[in-house]
Amino acid sequence: MAADCPGHPDALGTSRTLVVDPKAHPRIGTMQYAETLPLEDHEVVLTFDDGPLPRNSNQILDILAAECVKATFFTIGRMAQAYPEGVRKLRDAGQTIGTHSQDHPLSMNRMPIERARQEIDDGIASVTAALGNGAPAAFFRIPGLLRAEGVEDYLASRGIQVWSADFLADDWRHISSSRVYELAMKRLEQKGKGILLLHDIQARTVAALPRILHELKVRGYRIVDVVPATPEQPATPTEPLQWQLHPPSETVAISQWPEIPNFVFADGGELTAPAFSDLDWRDLQSMTLAELLDHASRSTRGVPLPRQAPWPRRWPVSSESGAIALPVPAASVFEMAEKSYAAMAMSSHHQEQTVQADRRTDRIAKLIAADSGESRRMRPRRQGEHARRSGKRHPTGHGSRLTAHGGRRELKHLVQFKKRSV
Repeated sequence: MAADCPGHPDALGTSRTLVVDPKAHPRIGTMQYAETLPLEDHEVVLTFDDGPLPRNSNQILDILAAECVKATFFTIGRMAQAYPEGVRKLRDAGQTIGTHSQDHPLSMNRMPIERARQEIDDGIASVTAALGNGAPAAFFRIPGLLRAEGVEDYLASRGIQVWSADFLADDWRHISSSRVYELAMKRLEQKGKGILLLHDIQARTVAALPRILHELKVRGYRIVDVVPATPEQPATPTEPLQWQLHPPSETVAISQWPEIPNFVFADGGELTAPAFSDLDWRDLQSMTLAELLDHASRSTRGVPLPRQAPWPRRWPVSSESGAIALPVPAASVFEMAEKSYAAMAMSSHHQEQTVQADRRTDRIAKLIAADSGESRRMRPRRQGEHARRSGKRHPTGHGSRLTAHGGRRELKHLVQFKKRSV
């Protein structure tokens, strides 16, 4: 247990110190991992990233000292090189110092593993050099929480515990200090406990921290300091389920579901059994003697047995019953006026001859029209006069006359054929 806060009787204080073995639980923080620190309900661990920056980090240290609160700081190697006295102030105030890479690159999830190793190793070396005496805790937080399996495996091989978080306050964004306070308390209420991630280089965090600490005390939250195990200080005994944020419990269903009320029966009387007459489809009075005897024979120990067919039986339909006879249609309804095969053949032959004659007439008419046009184009007046003088006949005119004579003969034959057909 942490000592009382001298000179500040109303301070929040640090309720206890939790000693953890980084090798036993290499990854913590439910924002990214399955496990978190083994905290009790309403216990909070404060963490700060990216320092030290004297202008704001010193004010954070003063606020924590006024409330006797211990926290964990993840220091950047380049900041430790620039402000080594700030790193030593953290150590002298009893705060836990972890590392946060050398240059805070937001690409450790995709950079080559050789470069990631160099970022980790250089950051640890810079913080160690700034301390002058001793080394930082085996705690590391990946910049931007941009995790990568290769980075986590390398840290685990060095026995360094990777810290994520359980909830944030978004204090690195351009928001007001009151908004930082609201987000921190709202998300803590949703979780009930856990690791809070803040930044000691932000002025809005400096302004929001006193109100956060005051509200934590008002709402009954307690601060827990976390340190790595050493041979002189072994790890705090814990159970595996304690490393889960909300471990399962056998009483979860009982505590969350409403209890089933106990029913009280006002009357325990028995209901009367139905009579056979209520179950039979016909009344007992309408049953014949044979049916009554059959009913009695089926009764055993006063309990009537069901009939073979409880539904109504099918009664045969008498063939002598007066059925409605439909009229039979007369045979004349289906008769059709038909011609003889010879008449049908003659009619078909006559129609075929008529069609052929019509086609022949159309063909002759086209030939005559074509010949007339061709004669007009090929036999001008001068050519005709020259032919009469020379005594020669134009071959075109001769062909046209032959065609014309042939056309007249065919047309005459067609007219005679039509007269005979009519």
